[in-house]
Amino acid sequence: MANESRPCPCDIGDRFDYGGRGQEVQVGHIKAYVCKPPTSTDKAVIVIHDIFGWQLPNTRYIADMLTTNGYIAICPDFFVGQEAWKPSNDWATFEDWVKTRNAGKIDKEVDVVLKYLRDQCGAKKIGVIGFCWGGAAVQHLMLKNPHLKTGVSLYGVISRFEDKHSLLHPTFFIFGEKDDIIPLEQVTLLEQKLKQNCKVDYEVKIYPGQTHGFVHRKREDINPQDKPYIEEGRKDMINWLNKYL
Repeated sequence: MANESRPCPCDIGDRFDYGGRGQEVQVGHIKAYVCKPPTSTDKAVIVIHDIFGWQLPNTRYIADMLTTNGYIAICPDFFVGQEAWKPSNDWATFEDWVKTRNAGKIDKEVDVVLKYLRDQCGAKKIGVIGFCWGGAAVQHLMLKNPHLKTGVSLYGVISRFEDKHSLLHPTFFIFGEKDDIIPLEQVTLLEQKLKQNCKVDYEVKIYPGQTHGFVHRKREDINPQDKPYIEEGRKDMINWLNKYL
């Protein structure tokens, strides 16, 4: 991750001044943000937050965007009450911090959320998207959870699962060309491994000139040249979900 002398690449661009259209609910032992479309549907998407946690307005903005496209969206607190990372935190402590928040150990929470979506929301087709830390979590779930239909990993930290590529479900991987956290060599290697080992549909896409977090973190009006790629990333995500849900 970024060192102390540089800002976190996740911080490039403003946070949305956004309150959210959904509500916070208790789902088993965790809290979650839930938003539902006006008409009933049996399609749902689990949104996995980045290191800044489930209450980040940017992430809720994307959850609500999924709802406007006809999906029940739920963003659970996968840190289970532990504090999210703050921009003011010392980056020298990051590795110790993230060790207690393992993106590959969220299965218990996902099971609780799946039960809630099925029993309380009537969901039958369920996908997952995730950003950064959550993107790594998506890759983990696509490797082992039989109950999810599809996934979109947005700038998921490849190094967390670099030796595992036998995906169970169609998965779309979104990366930025100028991502300081995920070098393009890692993305190239991921593509090679998927080609060798993956039996299901997948796509790896690199967006020109984009930095880490571009789809959900950067405001479209900060750098006008980025706006088309931000919009393209969001549209690609929705199209992938539409195709497999």
